[in-house]
Parts: sequence; C-alpha cells; structure tokens
Amino acid sequence: MKVFITGGNGQVGSTVAEMLLARGDTVLSIDNFSTGRRDNLLAQSNLTQVEDTIVDGALVDRLFADFKPDVVIHTAASYKDPDDWGTDALVNAGGTANIAKACKDHGAKRLVYFQTALCYGTKPIQQPIRLDHPISPVNSSYAISKTAGENYVQFSGVEWVSFRLANVIGERNVSGPLPIFYSRLSEGKKCFVTPARRDFCYAGDLAKVVVRAADGTGQGAYHFSSGKDVAILELYDAVVSAMKFNDYPEPEVRPLGPDDAASILLDPSRTFDDFGDVSFTPLSEIARKAVDRWAEHGVEGGYTHLKEARGEIKKS
Repeated sequence: MKVFITGGNGQVGSTVAEMLLARGDTVLSIDNFSTGRRDNLLAQSNLTQVEDTIVDGALVDRLFADFKPDVVIHTAASYKDPDDWGTDALVNAGGTANIAKACKDHGAKRLVYFQTALCYGTKPIQQPIRLDHPISPVNSSYAISKTAGENYVQFSGVEWVSFRLANVIGERNVSGPLPIFYSRLSEGKKCFVTPARRDFCYAGDLAKVVVRAADGTGQGAYHFSSGKDVAILELYDAVVSAMKFNDYPEPEVRPLGPDDAASILLDPSRTFDDFGDVSFTPLSEIARKAVDRWAEHGVEGGYTHLKEARGEIKKS
C-alpha cells in the first residue's frame, strides 16, 4: 500500500509511519518541522521525506500526482502558539482543504483525520461525551480551525475516518503536561497541578488503530479514548516515579483556570464496536518510556494552550 502521511515527524505521524514501513508499505511523509522532531522518523527504505508545508496547495497537488497514494493519514497541525490564529487557520483549515481536495482529485481511497476533543467546548453537557454531542469549538483558535478541517474532510466525498482524540501522550510528545513536568523536574523547578482530569492515551495504542483505519476499518467520526479519566496529579506522580526521585517533589496545587476544562471524557463505544479489541498502555509505562527517551535524547517543546501554564514557563 502507498500511504501519504502529513506531519510525518510528529508524535502520531512518525509512529504510524514506522508501523506501516515495518510491514512493507511505501510511505511519503511531509513535515515542516515546526513541532516535529527529526529523530522521530529516520531515513529508511520505502520512505520518502519532504520538508515543506501543506499550506502550499500546488506542492500538495504535485506530490499527490507523482506518488498516487492509496491512503492519506493527515496528522499535520498547527498548535504550538494559541495566539497565532493566522497560522492555525492556514494549516489546520487551509492545509486540510488542500489535502482533502487532492484526495478527491487524485483518487485516494481513504483519508484519516485527527480532531481535538475541544470541538465539544470546555464545558460539555454530556459526561462522557457521545458522538451526538453538539459541536462547539469556539474556545480556541486550534479547536475552531481543526473543526473547519474536519468539515473539509467530510466535504471531499472521499471515504474518511476522523478520530476525535483524548489526550494522546508518549515519548514523542512535545505538548501538554508530560514534557512540561519532565522538563521542570529535571531542572529542579517546582511544578503545579490542578484538579483537572484527563484521559491520557498512549500514541502507540492510537497508531495501531490508525493502521486498521488505513486498511479499511471504520467510516466517519470516532472517539479514541479509554473511557476513563485520571487526575493530572496521577500523571505527575507517574513522571516522578519514573525519574526515581529520592524525595517526593511536592507540587503546588492550584484551582482550575478559567480557560481549563474540569474533565473532557469521551465515550469510545463506537470505536470498540467497529475496531474490536483496543489496548491501552498503563500510565506508569507511558511515563517510563518518555523519561527513558528524554534522559538520553533530551526533551523538546513543552507547548501548552493554558494561559496560566504558559505564564509559568515564561517566568522561569
């Protein structure tokens, strides 16, 4: 199978690419390295890597015409600066429009997309959130633009799957609390936690389901979620444990910020029905994998959309 992966050096894109290459598929990857790590996806046979942007519609069209992908896995996204609305719109909406149209024009059989759970807003009216929950993305530029992208995917007429995601983390993670906790703790800095709860899912577990989607399983929107959430403190404690501190570095406990959600828990029942057995790596194992990699190769990113956390990082 010939698979075009956007964001091929990102957390999910690189993990999926490695799985496809390992079984003998041919992969074309594009990444502008705004957030992707070069060491996430190394040169190998059956892999072609392009350093460029999906915002360039003419380039995207040429790549499709030359490569003629059977399946497109579209992970590329702008998310690192929540105040950069223009880039979010260009990449997440405009770039996705380019990808979706190229799929239609060049006969791609399937298009796999990734949507944020923030498409439901920060104050969901269901718990857990079902797929019939009203779409309400007007809480961030990221959510607005990713939702517009999902609409272009549906508009393309190509057979599509969209995974609306819980918090996907792992050793290739560059955003959210996992790399922030590791980075601050390794520098001897204090961390803070809030009462927020999240469903932390391992990128490798998502990638296995994505490969099944690439092979033809599923149609339409799905939640990738374990169906269970944990306190942010539990992730912090998992990182502390993996880093093997002699003395517990007590975090500061702060109230929930005005731009944070107490919990965004997704109902994964349709995913389990259509994709069968889905495994979920324990939080302690995810933290261990991340700490082991970052101790050897360094941590990058630490991006967050929460204003209070961004202010804390800038201060220190």
